[in-house]
This record gives sequence, C-alpha cells and structure tokens, in this order.
Amino acid sequence: MSVPARPVVEDEARPGPATEERPAADGRPAAGQAADETLEDYTLRFAPRSYRRWTPMVVATTALGGIAYLADFSIGAGIGLTHGTGNALAAIGVAAAVIFLTGFPLAYYGARYNIDLDLITRGSGFGYYGSVLTSVIFASFTFIFFALEGSIMAQGLALGLGLPLWLGYLVSTLMVIPLVIYGMKALSKLQVWTTPVWLLLMVAPLVYLIAGDPGTVGRFLSYAGSDGAGAVNTASVLLGAGVCLSLIAQIGEQVDYLRFMPPKTRENRRSWWIAVVMAGPGWVVLGALKQAIGVFLAVYMLAEVGPAAATEPIQQFRGAFAAMLPSWLVIPLAVILVVISQIKINVTNAYSGSLAWTNSVTRVTRHYPGRMVFVLVNLAFALTLMEADMFSVLNSILGFYSNCAIAWVVTVATDIIINKYLLKLSPQAPEFRRGMLYAVNPVGVVAFTAASGLSIALYFHALGDTLQPYSPVAAALIAFVLTPLMAVLTKGRYYLRRTDDGIAEPLLDADGNPSATTYACHVCRQTFERPDLAACRTHDAMVCSLCLSTDRAGDHVLPPEPATP
Repeated sequence: MSVPARPVVEDEARPGPATEERPAADGRPAAGQAADETLEDYTLRFAPRSYRRWTPMVVATTALGGIAYLADFSIGAGIGLTHGTGNALAAIGVAAAVIFLTGFPLAYYGARYNIDLDLITRGSGFGYYGSVLTSVIFASFTFIFFALEGSIMAQGLALGLGLPLWLGYLVSTLMVIPLVIYGMKALSKLQVWTTPVWLLLMVAPLVYLIAGDPGTVGRFLSYAGSDGAGAVNTASVLLGAGVCLSLIAQIGEQVDYLRFMPPKTRENRRSWWIAVVMAGPGWVVLGALKQAIGVFLAVYMLAEVGPAAATEPIQQFRGAFAAMLPSWLVIPLAVILVVISQIKINVTNAYSGSLAWTNSVTRVTRHYPGRMVFVLVNLAFALTLMEADMFSVLNSILGFYSNCAIAWVVTVATDIIINKYLLKLSPQAPEFRRGMLYAVNPVGVVAFTAASGLSIALYFHALGDTLQPYSPVAAALIAFVLTPLMAVLTKGRYYLRRTDDGIAEPLLDADGNPSATTYACHVCRQTFERPDLAACRTHDAMVCSLCLSTDRAGDHVLPPEPATP
C-alpha cells in the first residue's frame, strides 16, 4: 500500500494547535492533546526542520552548557584520594577514550537524523518495546546525577547561607522546575548566557594556584592515595575507570540537544562536523579535565579539611578562591559557582529524564500523560536519593551503575558501526515508528542483558575478588562481541517488521537529510514532516508517530509484511 504524496502548502507547514478533537476510528479520543503538548520540544518524536532554527554553534554551546556539572570534581577527587594521582589520571584517560569512541556514532546519528537516543536505540538492535529497558537506564542516570549535583549545591548553600542540608536539597530540586517547563528554547538561552561566567570562575583560581605556587603541581603528582597502591597498577586503574565510565550515558543528554542540529549541507558541513564532535563525544574532553582538576584541588585541600570534605567541590573552590581573593569574596564566589553549575546541569537532567520516562510510559500504556508529570517524578526520585545521603556512597553507586550504562551504549554504538555500516545487517536509515519495528529485537536485548548481567555479577565479587575490577571491561567486551554475533545468528531479520511505510515520497532528501515535506495526520489534524508519519492501516491517509504510539486498538498500525519464501 502506498499513500499518494499530498504535501501541505508552505503556510501550513508550521505546527500549530489542533483545531478540534477528532475521534479515532474506534470512537475513542485521539492523541490531539498529546501532539499539541509535544510540539514545543518534540518529546517522543523526530525534531522537524521547521523547528530547528539554531546554527550548529548555538546548538553545540547549548549542549556543552549541560556538562557544567561539578560532579566531575567529586568523581576525580574520590578516585585520586583512594588510588593516588597516577592511577586516577590513567583511569580518567582510559574512561575518556572509551566514552569518546562510543559516543561518536551516537552523536552523528542523532544530529544527522534529528532523533534522540531512545529513538536511535529502537532501530539499533532493541526494537519498539525492547528499548524501554534502556530508557529506564537513562532515566536512572538523570536522577542519580541530579541528586549528586543537588547534593553539591546543598553543601554550597550550607556553607554560604547556613541552610540545613535537607532544606538545601529541597531548594535545589524546586528551583529548576520553572526552567524545565519551556524546553529547548529556554534551555538554549540559559546555557549560552551563563557559560562564560562559569568558565571564568572555574579556570581562574586553578591558573592562579599553579602560577603562584608551582610546588602544588609536584605534591599533586606525587600523591600516593589512601589504599597505598602508589605506582600505577591495572586493578586501581580499572576500578577508577569503572566509576568514570558511569558518565558514558551523558551522551544521551548531549544527543537531546544535537537532535536540533540544522540539516548538513555543503555550505555548513565544516561547522556542522565541528559542532557534532565538540558537543557530542567531545564533551568528555572537558569532563576529563574537570576530573583531573578535582584530583588536584582535593590534594591541595586535603591537609586543611580532611579526606571527606576534600571531595566536596564547594570546599575545593573555597580553598582555591581563598588563595587569590579577599576573604569577604571567597564564600560568595564559591557559592555562585556551585549554584550556576547546578542550575546548568540539573535543568538538563530534569529535561532529559522527563523525555526518557515519557517515552517509556507512553509506549507501554499507549497513553500520553504529559511530560511535566515525569519532570516531577524524576525530581521526586532525585530528592529521595539526596535525603538518603547518596553523596557519602557516591563511588559505589556510580561503579554499579556504570555496568548497565556501558552495556547499553556499547551495544548501540556497535550496532551502528558494525551491523549497519560493515555487516549491513541493520538498516542504515533510522527507524522508530510503531508498526515498522518488531516489538523486541534479540540482537540488542540479548547483548545488553548478558553484558550488564555478567558485569554486575563481577562487580559484586560473584566470580572472585581478582576479577571484580574488570567488570566495566567485561560490560564493554561482551556487548561489543555479542551485538554483531546476534545479528549474524538472526540474519538481521528482527530489525524491520516492514520495509515500506506506505508513503511514496522517500524518507531522506537528495542530500541525505530527513525530508522536510509536511503532511497532515488524519487523527490529530496536526502537520508533521515526512519522517514522523506512516500510512494508516484503515484509511487512505497518514498518521503521526505519536498517534501510532497511543493507538490502543492498533487500528492505524500497518500490518507486518508477508514473509518472503
């Protein structure tokens, strides 16, 4: 079946509110309200060209603003104080290399085809419902790191304003809600305007300390760590790298911004590639530098505040500012740095977490409850972790979580690089629409489940103490090997339920970008661009991806294609 192309004229191409609620074929209300609510930030769907008005550099700046978090300083400090500077720097380098290599294909795919990491995961080995697993993993990442950043801000408010920690946790949670409501438009302005101030406050004290007392560098490099490891050794490096690799899921938040990249053309290809690399896998370069700085500042402050407080960024920067500024400026500037950093990252955590929860629940229940519901759900989880003092067991939480995150990201990256481009068993064109994908694809689900399950067993000493540090390596290697192996064993048959979506016009234009031609969805009466629609099973018309997701009876979902003999 092929629906003839009936493009909407240019004046109708921009999405607007539905004129009326139109009943679906089975008499139930359609998803008009859901479609209208998601037009601001395209929560569950392809980001259309008509909305993507930003230049590559604006998108990149916005995306990099989301990594202004101070957790890197705590992570680096914790690893350095435990295992020593040499092991910490080696661990940070190993983790950064893995994160860069796996993040590149995900960033490219998100920017090229304007879809978030959940939509990429669906068509990269997991299937329409199989990727619910990874959406929950990603949502967990956002509230774990929201709680971590909120804890850091509460420490700053306690030092600067005398607020009790429990109240600081509450303030850091509630203050992001107004900013998250408005999606990408508000976030882009916030990140662009606050980034210069944040960079100045972070870099200036470090430069001053090194220039004023070069001996601090020698003390930093010679620090042996509390575990007595001293010299660089494999076990300490891998244990530290496992903690750092918990940040591998950060690429999901970067892709949440990169999906708003403009089309790649001959005119902008240089700036387009620079933006994708810088704001995609390139985030880890700045992240690794912050972790190394965290080790430096922790060693610098160790004698003054002790090992527990030396991992707190507020104490680290209080000491750094005290070396270069009048005493009356020290605490205010340290608090300002903490507050700016917390706001910059936690609006991203709350935003991305709400997308992940909404994606999962809408697919499972076939009902769209609204993104703001899950902003509040994510914040509730984060606040609970903060009140339970997760900061005191930070490295244990991150070390455990990293096994799941590594298994997921490596599985998807391997599917893109090997299964799509080398073996050609996975379709290169992205697919995320219901009806086009199988419910579950064993390629990604088996690889992810085996990799995360076995690596978690290693992490909890199930196979002995000697192998415990190798859990992140196991997660990466098992996912890397099983993903193409499963594709070969299944011959790639579980990727696409259909190869024809019933629309005559090609999905991509002549430049390889998603087609910008717009059509009307006959259920919600909104207009959407070509990649966001499929032909309707029961009408000579088209249905948007969200209306397909919320079609409980399946009246609009195309049937599977007949099996080939």
